[in-house]
Amino acid sequence: MYTLVYTINKEENPETVYINLTNACTNACIFCLRTQKNDVCGHEMWHDDEFSLEDIIDQFKNYAKNVKEVVFCGYGEPFLRKEMMKDFCKYLRKNFPKIKIRVNTNGHANIIYKTNIPEEFKELIDSVSVSLNASDEMEYNEICKPKIPNAYSAVKDFTKCCVNAGMDVTMSVVTGFDRNHNIDIDKCKQISNSLGAKFRNREFITNGY
Repeated sequence: MYTLVYTINKEENPETVYINLTNACTNACIFCLRTQKNDVCGHEMWHDDEFSLEDIIDQFKNYAKNVKEVVFCGYGEPFLRKEMMKDFCKYLRKNFPKIKIRVNTNGHANIIYKTNIPEEFKELIDSVSVSLNASDEMEYNEICKPKIPNAYSAVKDFTKCCVNAGMDVTMSVVTGFDRNHNIDIDKCKQISNSLGAKFRNREFITNGY
């Protein structure tokens, strides 16, 4: 069975687990770990999306004892399986109400579904990390290679919707992956803060975890 639930440390009873919900993505970021390797900390990440909610729950139960946070983050964009994500969030809220739920996303959900997705999830998600990755649209298109039009504006609009929904929101950029891209960190931080989000500069990790 492929990896749906994984950790990035070697703890026997980890406090944070990650959900590899899909391998589909609307970006093809030039720094993405999945272009470098097939695993995260030995967990094979590629799968065909052919699984059920029960499959996720079964794998989650292997770690559930001390988990304090569940993060939707894998080799794809979690909101592309939004109904599956919603069902698993509901399962967690019902059975593990103290667990915090975070989503790492490229921020394309609203433009994909043509609706306010954060409003759908405001009772289910505690925090969101949105990948900004650039200080303007041209740079974003070069780095993230989005498969949908107007993606950069969509990222900012989605972030604002998350903030308005009462979520704890952080926008992030990845730096240090390419000498040809000197991202304006100060401008990215200003953009994030102007939307009501916090900001994080993520230093690129060669070969990932």
